[in-house]
Amino acid sequence: MGQSHANSAIPGPYESLADGLRRLNHAPAAAAEAALLACCASRRWALRLTVHRPYPDLDALLAAADEASYDLSPGDLAEALADERSPGLHPTAPQSAHTALRAAHAAYESRFKYAFVICLEGLRPTEHLNQMLAGIRVRMTNEREEESAIAAEELRRLARARLAHLVAGHPETDTAIAVR
Repeated sequence: MGQSHANSAIPGPYESLADGLRRLNHAPAAAAEAALLACCASRRWALRLTVHRPYPDLDALLAAADEASYDLSPGDLAEALADERSPGLHPTAPQSAHTALRAAHAAYESRFKYAFVICLEGLRPTEHLNQMLAGIRVRMTNEREEESAIAAEELRRLARARLAHLVAGHPETDTAIAVR
């Protein structure tokens, strides 16, 4: 059964998309902003989405999120990336996979000074390790400006996926995307 979330912007489990969107649209501004910050930690991005409510449907919310993402300044992007954590693996993955991924993340973070972000939405969990390692390997060769643009695009994709999960009443479903 669904839970009651009075005065909360976070939809409860098993709520319909319409109910989740209605809850986000009618939540107090501070609660809506807090829920949106869990999707993308740029205060400017979350505030922009909060003040432009109500959204008639998920597509309108996602379009507004995209527009706000494209308008992020370098400082806004840095703020959002500072809150990200490198994607991890399921705890049951082999220890060697965890070790390889930790080493790759450490190398990336040492080079670019922020966590590696990649949206894995739509991929099977069995594909995550290969996608993350391949992504880090390729992106380590990028110049800082190019990598910043790629990271911004991955952050935008993550925010979209997180918003869709939030409105669908499954904010904890972050396993198909970067783990925070």
